[in-house]
Amino acid sequence: MRSLSGPRLAPSKGPASHLVVLVHGYGSDGNDLIGLAPHWQSQMPGAAFAAPNGPDPVPGSQGFQWFPISRIDPHEMQKGVESAGPLLEQFLDEELARLSLPPERLILVGFSQGTMLSLHVGLRRAVPPAAIVGLSGLLPGPAPKRQDGPAIFLAHGDADQVIPVQAMLAAAAMLGMAGHGVQWHLAHGVGHGVDPETMALAGGFLGLAFRGLLRSAGPASCLLGTEA
Repeated sequence: MRSLSGPRLAPSKGPASHLVVLVHGYGSDGNDLIGLAPHWQSQMPGAAFAAPNGPDPVPGSQGFQWFPISRIDPHEMQKGVESAGPLLEQFLDEELARLSLPPERLILVGFSQGTMLSLHVGLRRAVPPAAIVGLSGLLPGPAPKRQDGPAIFLAHGDADQVIPVQAMLAAAAMLGMAGHGVQWHLAHGVGHGVDPETMALAGGFLGLAFRGLLRSAGPASCLLGTEA
């Protein structure tokens, strides 16, 4: 099996107590997403960050992909994450071993295609990660039912022309019905990207996950900052 590589950022304080893996979107790369890490280091001073590049280049582009996309179709997305999942799993296990961290100290942050892959992999790991943050993505396929799943935060712009905002709302509902604790945020007037408010909310969520203060499972999804 091939190995993934990409940029890393060491903890801002002390040895690594957590690993945050940033999973980029279609046509992007790890160098793009590692730029998010400095915005969140103050909430997670002991977190090491890693942002692997997808396994394949996008034809005619300098960016990478986790799997090819010809259209936003749930069946096609599910086949894609099932194909790419083992490579990301291998990278996660290798990075945790490199840092001598247990699997429950993992946090996944995905954007767009990276959200699809982060949800697919994170929800199925034998030991679930502490949290998953999914930005501007969708849930590919049914969510597995489990009572020990990770805490999840989803955010999406209501002006997204690439992946409709309804995809996030559907994901939050399906995850909640499967027993996962989900908080979500709707970014008004934002397209396929991440605005400062979403960055701040995601940082607050990640800080809670870093300190072990998030409920990992619940009966329903809820708006960020409200009770399920």
